[in-house]
Amino acid sequence: MNEAAFKYEVGINKLVQKPGRSLTEFLDWDIVKGVFRLDVFTSIQKHIQKHFKDTRLRQLMEFPVLFLGALPENTPALYSLMNYADIKGGTWYPNGGMYAVVDAMYKLAVELGVEFHFNEPVEKIQVKAGKATGVQTTRGEKTYEADIVVSGADYQFTESVLLEEPYRTYSPAYWERRVMAPSCLLYYVGLNKKLTHARHHALFFDVPFESHAAEIYKKPGWPTDPLFYVSVNSVTDKQVAPEGMENLVFLIPVASGLENDSEEVREHYFQMIVKRMERHLGESIADSVIYKKTYSVTDFVNDYHSFRGNAYGLANTLMQTAVFKPACKSKKVSNLFFTGQLTVPGPGVPPSLISGEVVAREVFKIFGR
Repeated sequence: MNEAAFKYEVGINKLVQKPGRSLTEFLDWDIVKGVFRLDVFTSIQKHIQKHFKDTRLRQLMEFPVLFLGALPENTPALYSLMNYADIKGGTWYPNGGMYAVVDAMYKLAVELGVEFHFNEPVEKIQVKAGKATGVQTTRGEKTYEADIVVSGADYQFTESVLLEEPYRTYSPAYWERRVMAPSCLLYYVGLNKKLTHARHHALFFDVPFESHAAEIYKKPGWPTDPLFYVSVNSVTDKQVAPEGMENLVFLIPVASGLENDSEEVREHYFQMIVKRMERHLGESIADSVIYKKTYSVTDFVNDYHSFRGNAYGLANTLMQTAVFKPACKSKKVSNLFFTGQLTVPGPGVPPSLISGEVVAREVFKIFGR
């Protein structure tokens, strides 16, 4: 735990706040002298095996890595900092659900004078002489003039669709070579009863970890027998479901870019994991479902223009870290910046929010405002 604590402190304070625009950013004495303690060149699988003998504990410690975009044997042991964050920092739940965080940020922004224009997709970023001059939207071809443009949309979509070709930094071939973190298959479910033995969080490790991981990364395909996560947040938060009812979310990690994402495929997996949960709880679930919505690869593409339908951004391999990620500042448009999971520092809600902070500092540093 002390090793993971060191990685966490260096990672949070020295690495994730960097804009990743130059290797010189990392010429920090704490990073240089601690490079071997960061375990960048050791796999997290070997690192965990050194400390744990029980197979179940090893799988539990390796599971978070599944969302980073590589198998445990190919992921730097640096990312044991995730285990430290989970165990020591805890898992925090915002009352009202995750959207409560979005709503709070929106209200704060409005108080600070920010104007929002909803249901008005951007069609084009206008560029003149290497400088973004504004954005054009679908609403009557309206154009908003801008001194600085920050794109929080999918990076690949912004470059390949919103920018004309001369102003794109990365080619189609570049994007095709990217290694992606997983997508996921989600079920939002409402029950007309309370579950007796359910907990807020549950990870189902009742099938082999290695098989599912291989079907995400080695031979991408719909999993044969997947691990999955279940959140029953109505156990903790009474406002997310009517009295006497339950609110559940099921999540199955799957490979990005999968085809045949049909309702039949989704229903097959729903029946599979619900039966496993019923066996574990010793009570029925399927016959009490009064609401169900599914969400997966094609929805991420259609709703968010997500590259290959990914849910977690680029894989956190060594060659897709820091300066090797798509840059947070365009190399061809002087006042265009990028935030989100495909740029620094990486995937996940906290890193994506941090990317906004990083870009804000870059804007102030370059433009002085």
